[in-house]
Amino acid sequence: MRKFLAAAVAVAGLAATALAAPPTFQEPFTPIDAAAQNAAMGGGVNVLGYDPGWGDPALFRFKPEYFKVIHDGGFKHVRIVLQAFQYQDADGNLPTRWLNQLDTFVKAALDAGLTVILDEHDFEFCAKDAVTCGTKLNKFWQQIAPRYKDAPNRVIFEVLNEPHGVLTPELWNKQLVETVAIIRATNPTRNLIIGPGNWNGLDSLPLLQLPENDRHIIATFHYYLPMEFTHQGAPWADPKITALSGITWGTPAEYKFLADKFDQAKAWSVAHDRPLYLGEFGPYDQAPAADRIKWTKAVRETAEARGFSWAWWQWDGNFILWDYAKPGFVEPIHNALIPPKN
Repeated sequence: MRKFLAAAVAVAGLAATALAAPPTFQEPFTPIDAAAQNAAMGGGVNVLGYDPGWGDPALFRFKPEYFKVIHDGGFKHVRIVLQAFQYQDADGNLPTRWLNQLDTFVKAALDAGLTVILDEHDFEFCAKDAVTCGTKLNKFWQQIAPRYKDAPNRVIFEVLNEPHGVLTPELWNKQLVETVAIIRATNPTRNLIIGPGNWNGLDSLPLLQLPENDRHIIATFHYYLPMEFTHQGAPWADPKITALSGITWGTPAEYKFLADKFDQAKAWSVAHDRPLYLGEFGPYDQAPAADRIKWTKAVRETAEARGFSWAWWQWDGNFILWDYAKPGFVEPIHNALIPPKN
């Protein structure tokens, strides 16, 4: 009986190993210039970040077939938002089921013709414990980087979303060197996305210290200004902002502020010879509808005019692009992001 149990355990272990094996890809990896890839990325959308299916696959709202909907809707890439720390075991290992689910999404997005950004998004954890964050982050990329080392160049790694809090810009600069080295051990020429501390804030780009000799990097920033407009009524915002309502946007001074800020980002991009990706932008649903459309269109056009790729925050949730109840796109937002062709 004991021999039978031992054999059964061994078989189960082999099965688990087989399931966890890296995926295979028909399209080979070939290096691509970071600026060229950034230009090809165009406009995209953040997906899957807060989908309950990561904990229970039966609860997934997002289905693999939605990647074709995204592509046919005019978008060129997706930023898959991964909050993986909560699924790591005591040694930092990710479960087979989680890895296989990620493989399914990556393959479906690639098959749909999209570029795929894998974004490690545990910014809230890292804001409170920089040391453990570093351990978990390194362990995450020790698993994900080799798993996708043979993926086509349309798979891009974003090292960490919005470092802030105790993970100061100075500590983040040290951490990113360590984590990038881990990724480069198996992916020496894959393009990476890295942003500055202070929430990937545009004003903190000058504080970002990227490995000078590594040119396979796309820098990123996020834009939600003015917060009083984009986050009015949001329950997680500063209480003073949560209490706001009816804040409008669209004066000549506000358009100029936006242009000046993006000119500032462009100047940094040119000075450091780094392409720029606007990885998140969007106003919370409680902002006045007409002004949300104006702001969204203005930010998208201002980014494109300066050669920035961009991704809307987000597919569903409180910055909704896709309405599961219809189902279909929220057309005013969709049209502000992807203008209809006449």
